[in-house]
Amino acid sequence: MHEFGKVAVLLGGRSAERDVSLKSGAAVLKALQEQGIDAHAFDPSEQPLQNLIDDGFERVFIALHGRGGEDGVMQGALEWLGLPYTGSRVLGSALAMDKIRSKQIWQTLELPTADYRIISEPLSLQCAEQVLAQLDGKVMVKPACEGSSIGMAKAEKPQELADAIAEALKFDDKILVERWIQGQEYTVTILNGRALPAIRMQTPHEFYDYSAKYQSKSTEYFCPCGLPAEEEQALKKHALHAFEALNGAGWGRVDAMKDDEGHWYLLEANTVPGMTEKSLVPMSAKAEGIEFPQLVVQILAAATV
Repeated sequence: MHEFGKVAVLLGGRSAERDVSLKSGAAVLKALQEQGIDAHAFDPSEQPLQNLIDDGFERVFIALHGRGGEDGVMQGALEWLGLPYTGSRVLGSALAMDKIRSKQIWQTLELPTADYRIISEPLSLQCAEQVLAQLDGKVMVKPACEGSSIGMAKAEKPQELADAIAEALKFDDKILVERWIQGQEYTVTILNGRALPAIRMQTPHEFYDYSAKYQSKSTEYFCPCGLPAEEEQALKKHALHAFEALNGAGWGRVDAMKDDEGHWYLLEANTVPGMTEKSLVPMSAKAEGIEFPQLVVQILAAATV
């Protein structure tokens, strides 16, 4: 497939998700090379981006997760260099990376998302008690701009919330405190303008945390997801709408939950989802009849500048 020219797979980087990115990038690189594509690993934390030009790269597959790779920073740099790259543009990457901005946009479009508060400093126990009371007594704490569930924690007591905020502030200066949703978690892959089969995740953990995503052998994935066909179609439509509302493009993933009363809530969008052996996008693509090598080629083929 020489029409792609020399391809750089960006992996690693400097974010808290570096280890996951290295695994994603290695899987993508192997699949591209198996398809006869002249692909090479490129870790931007180890060499300057100018080397992409100096070494004759013609297209870039972004497999960087988190800050500096998924938030619009790398996308802007590649546009400056004039290199076609995979996935969302600068604006879409920046908006999707910010869970608070994502929720605010979805709210204006009347897309369902859980009630929340924004915290930017440590909380006293009195303030923590007030926040819990405002959000029905149980919450999820999330750094606004981290992925892979890094820095996330559940809290239902003032001290737990104060401690969770203090920990989350190590990762971000704005923290999303979201009303706890009791129910089942789903994810929908977006690939070049269409939604692929939804996946339902089930874990014995309190929530789908970093360990459940990447380390645990007890996490279960269901695809087909078990929803009635009409309800799954509605979920996929919501996911597409949510992704497009954030100016998402190319490929990505939208996470949502259905509570025990049957109400749906959007959680977040991911513009560079994981591509490891435990990752959800390849699983959904396979259910659609798209094997991993085909998937990465389809993503690469949509790269633009």
